[in-house]
Amino acid sequence: MEQLARKLGLRTDPTIFFASAGFTLVFVLALVIAPEAIGQAFAAGRAWIVTNLGWFFILGVNVWLGFLIWAATSRHGHIRLGPKGSRPEFSNLSWFTMLFAGGIGTVLMFWGVAEPISHFSAPPIQGVEPYTEQAARDAMSIAIYHLGLHTWTIFTLPGLAFAYFINRYELPVRVSSVFYPLLREGIHGPIGKAIDVAAILGTLFGVAVSLGLGSSQIAAGLNELFGTGDGATVQVIILAVLTVVAVCSIVVGLDKGVKVLSNLNIGMAVGLMVFVLVCGSTLFLLRGIVETFGLYFGNLPRLAFWNDMLANNNPNTDTWGWQGGWTVFYWAWTVTWSPFIGLFVARISRGRTIREFVFGVLMAPSLFTLIWFAIFGWQAMEFDGLGLAARAAMGEEAGQISAAVADSVPLAMFAFFEHFPFTTLVQGFAVVIVAIFFATSSDSASLVVDMLCTGSPEPGPVGQRVFWGAAEGLVAAMLIVLAGDAGLDALQQVITVVGLPIFVLVCMMIPSLIRGFAMEEIDHITIGTRPELEEFHPDNA
Repeated sequence: MEQLARKLGLRTDPTIFFASAGFTLVFVLALVIAPEAIGQAFAAGRAWIVTNLGWFFILGVNVWLGFLIWAATSRHGHIRLGPKGSRPEFSNLSWFTMLFAGGIGTVLMFWGVAEPISHFSAPPIQGVEPYTEQAARDAMSIAIYHLGLHTWTIFTLPGLAFAYFINRYELPVRVSSVFYPLLREGIHGPIGKAIDVAAILGTLFGVAVSLGLGSSQIAAGLNELFGTGDGATVQVIILAVLTVVAVCSIVVGLDKGVKVLSNLNIGMAVGLMVFVLVCGSTLFLLRGIVETFGLYFGNLPRLAFWNDMLANNNPNTDTWGWQGGWTVFYWAWTVTWSPFIGLFVARISRGRTIREFVFGVLMAPSLFTLIWFAIFGWQAMEFDGLGLAARAAMGEEAGQISAAVADSVPLAMFAFFEHFPFTTLVQGFAVVIVAIFFATSSDSASLVVDMLCTGSPEPGPVGQRVFWGAAEGLVAAMLIVLAGDAGLDALQQVITVVGLPIFVLVCMMIPSLIRGFAMEEIDHITIGTRPELEEFHPDNA
């Protein structure tokens, strides 16, 4: 394999690269040959996981959040994630925009209207009547729970582990490096390589699902604007075009490509949010932002441990409970992104302290998410008829957005903008934002996957990076074809199955970090009482 890698001009670990590429190719061929059988296998796997291990996902993320808070507030919080004397490479503003745009920008555009309206029209909490004020309050709390602190917890834990072991100890830029205290030199052997291959495949599938959702939303927007249709063929064409854009950004590199796209994208997203605030019910939304803080933090303890235990989780009935379709799906989907986002955030966070890293990555995007949902969610529910009396007074105008969401989730944002001035212009602007978020996520993921293969923070050869960008687009296209009429349900099945092994892998990062922290003192680094870690210590590396 080494000879083949040299002939192809690759600068990579041949085993990791060819194993990852091979598994990806096998999956694509399997989808071409037997799509129905593959779909059934994923459906059965998802049913079993949700029924038997849904509690594990929910409990696990809460444990991760508790660990991160402890790490940031403990005596280890002062540790700088880089060599002694290192300082952050990027400004706080650029740092935030890069981690946000590479994280869940596409997700907020997709779910900003759709999720609050979904819970508003079909409350998941028993005894709550649809379209009531209580349904609206619960809808906002649940939506922000799904995309606030807990989502960023799933990104922050791997990010901290990568930043600590890779930036500080100069280990290879690979997921396996995180487990050095547990595996020692085994990170360079079969176990370490298996971990890296699993991380690469998880990243490819996680990003592919997001690209599939993004292309479906762009297709819905273009269909609304130009009547182009929004079927699988249109989505695949959109996917192909935007993959080419992402590949061009990959070739340019991180500082020029991803950074510029990220800053541009977040600026456009903020502009769209301000437009909704100013042209919508401004006073109502300002009050809603303030009230949403209280709703979220007041309901967070209950929601964080809500396990849907009384739901019918019998897979033979095709009903796995509300949590299976929402929370477990979110956590499984997000964790497949965690190697990608974790390494990406670690790469751009070199020189920051543990305390700064944890609170920055947890709090800043979560705050933006809360404000985003407060503006888009409350405004959407008001347009739809907030409260039974309001709906009765609105007559036929009530329920238009909830009907659009029930018909097509990707259409939700564009149905929402029909209630604003300059409808066509704003809908087109939203399409552009989703497209750039799409490209940013794709090129960020490709650069990180390339790092996983090379083991170096420096980008590999152009052809190598282009390969991974094209592979992401190909997997996303095949998932769109697999989903067919099933749409989001099929994507949920795939990502829940793929997410389980990655979730277990991230769980193991906690004992590895604790073992690494054992050598740290408050004021300076010492070996302390752990002589077996002396060779691992940065002063002796």
